[in-house]
Amino acid sequence: MEAKITNALLNSSNELFSCEIDSKIIQIQKTRKEFSGDYTLVTFPFAKLMKLSPDAAAEKMGAFLCDKIDEIKAFNVVKGFLNLELSSDYWLDTLKSISINENFGFATKPTGKTIMVEFSSPNTNKPLHLGHLRNNFLGYSVAQILKANGNNVIKTQIINDRGIHICKSMLAWQKFAPKVDGQRETPQSTGMKGDKFVGKYYVEFDKALNIEAKMVIDLWNKNDFSVGAQFQDEVVKLQAIYQTKEDEKAKATIAAKIKELAKNATPILLEAKEMLVKWEANDKEVYELWTTMNNWVYSGFETTYTKMGVDFDSLYYESSTFLLGKDVVLEGLNKGIFFKKEDGSVWVDLTSDGLDEKLLLRGDGTAVYMTQDIGTAIERFREFPSLSGVVYTVGNEQDYHFNVLFLILKKLGYSWAESCFHLSYGMVDLPTGKMKSREGTVVDADDLIDEVVEAAREMTQERGHLEGFSEDDKTNLYQTIGLGGLKYYLLKVDPKKRMMFDPAESIELTGNTGPFIQYTYARIQSLLSKTEINTSLTYNGELPKEEHELIKWMFDFQSVVKEAGDNYSPALLANYLYDLVKLFNHFYQSVPPIVKEEDLKLKQLRLSICKETGNIIERGMNLLGINVPERM
Repeated sequence: MEAKITNALLNSSNELFSCEIDSKIIQIQKTRKEFSGDYTLVTFPFAKLMKLSPDAAAEKMGAFLCDKIDEIKAFNVVKGFLNLELSSDYWLDTLKSISINENFGFATKPTGKTIMVEFSSPNTNKPLHLGHLRNNFLGYSVAQILKANGNNVIKTQIINDRGIHICKSMLAWQKFAPKVDGQRETPQSTGMKGDKFVGKYYVEFDKALNIEAKMVIDLWNKNDFSVGAQFQDEVVKLQAIYQTKEDEKAKATIAAKIKELAKNATPILLEAKEMLVKWEANDKEVYELWTTMNNWVYSGFETTYTKMGVDFDSLYYESSTFLLGKDVVLEGLNKGIFFKKEDGSVWVDLTSDGLDEKLLLRGDGTAVYMTQDIGTAIERFREFPSLSGVVYTVGNEQDYHFNVLFLILKKLGYSWAESCFHLSYGMVDLPTGKMKSREGTVVDADDLIDEVVEAAREMTQERGHLEGFSEDDKTNLYQTIGLGGLKYYLLKVDPKKRMMFDPAESIELTGNTGPFIQYTYARIQSLLSKTEINTSLTYNGELPKEEHELIKWMFDFQSVVKEAGDNYSPALLANYLYDLVKLFNHFYQSVPPIVKEEDLKLKQLRLSICKETGNIIERGMNLLGINVPERM
């Protein structure tokens, strides 16, 4: 309809405005709820051309459009805004077009674009946690939405399976794992999930590191620099500054800097760094240990991904891509794109671009995160030369990292770097504060999923309505409600925003929650199961207000799916579905019982509205990665 209105104005511009007009000045928007109408035209740009007041211009344009476009039945003017009301026939035809299109809301033609969406991308030194849940649900939903918009989508992840953090877990297991009959404990011998088992030793390493760091600081406070002699000048300077400060916050900042230096001087961290060098040199013993522990973690990850209901089309491993990254960095060094410092480390100078210098290779030749990210990006475009872009789903604490990555790729001459996008999202907070992996204070993903499913079980059993459900049906229902509530809660917030997560609120049956939407879908299915829809009966009267508003909102589904894809924002879709459900419930409560309606054509209209509302709910929730139950 927007196109029809625009064309009518353009084709008759000389008649209306005595001149040709640019389509850019035609602003059409949906009429606000407090006013009568379906579409609103902003007439201020035309008032000057017509040499009339905005209201007079709007009146003249309204009369013209009513005469030219059959579907416009009336108009009204509010302070220069022209509100156009469309006929009941138009909206009844709209409902019919929705009902005959099994994929209404989805693109009818492929775009020809292939987009890779990266999400999850865990480290193999710890289990997935609450932050990973937002990441996975967001990345998976964005992939589904992009696919619905006609794109070929490749879901992928880069598994961070190498680096100093991995060596910390490996070394801690070697040092601290208890032995039974000469064998150190394993996930199999303890019954622990593999990723949790390895994560336990990552925490153990940090405990030992902090103990050793305290011992180093105690020595430094006694002016004993037999350990960490290379930091003596810097530490002495910081200690002197510390003594001059009275503000506790300033003193804490200096103390933290000293502690970080102390950590770098500890024997245990030096051992971990030596292990990393051995790993990159393919030391047999270290490599075998690395393979064993990573396999423990992979097994645990797979279990969690199955619980989440996410999957991937391709996998990349940092242990492979960092090698290509190192080669590219050395090549860039030879070309003068990068430079080497006295300690042998390789850097890129981005100061002319408003950034700073960035480390690419350490002095000992080992790679950093940036090195592998360079290699991974290049490998992806080599493997999929038809890629139109890559979407990196990574938290906003990495905003600077991705600014640097994309800039480096451009300096290396890769034009496709322009099509790389960082889907930056805010962190998830808990009432208890920020999570810290090294301190073991993260909220484990498996535990959280189990918690919301258990809460869904308790809530559902308290309500009753489980007659005729088998035990398997009940179990599936609890999982559908619990996981649906969790996903919806994490997706309904704009990705850019930091959010507070409340597990109890996520499974409530009222308010902006997944279970509220799921319950409405189940109510619709229950209604439809009690009667038959007769498509031969066609309603042709004036459309009642509630039905009119609901059909309008259903029609918007296609534009919301497109907007959600353009903005990589499942939140737009989630909140649209919530508003749709609210409108439906208002409609459902406003009309007499539908199955008892004696006007068969009106009954058919309302049943058709119910059915298509349910279809849109199911379609939209599936784009969010959420299932909807037939009964609830």
